Amino acid sequence: MLTRSLLIFTLLLSFSACSIHKIDIQQGNIIEDEQLEKLHVGMRRQQVLRLLGTPLVQDPFRQDRWDYVYYFKPANKLADLYQLILFFEGDHLIHFDTDIPQRRPKPLDEETNNDTVKIS
Repeated sequence: MLTRSLLIFTLLLSFSACSIHKIDIQQGNIIEDEQLEKLHVGMRRQQVLRLLGTPLVQDPFRQDRWDYVYYFKPANKLADLYQLILFFEGDHLIHFDTDIPQRRPKPLDEETNNDTVKIS
């Protein structure tokens, strides 16, 4: 009986040591605070490409919109999905929206305005 109990205890102990290793999953475009601060209305497409890189989504039927998407799934936690959406008119950036959280606070004296601006 003691041998059987010892065997069961040993098996349970060895199975408890087996766990599934989960890793963090990152996909898409990582946009840093510095890049967001440099992005402004009126930039040309080529300037945006140099600053942010190639967008993850470029719809061939809507050439005026670029989507930068970032997906982050930490091990054993809920996933986060962030987007930066840029709108162009011709070759100029006219508006952008984002839900990317700022990791550094902006100075109080600096005001940003992401309203739509029409470039002639």
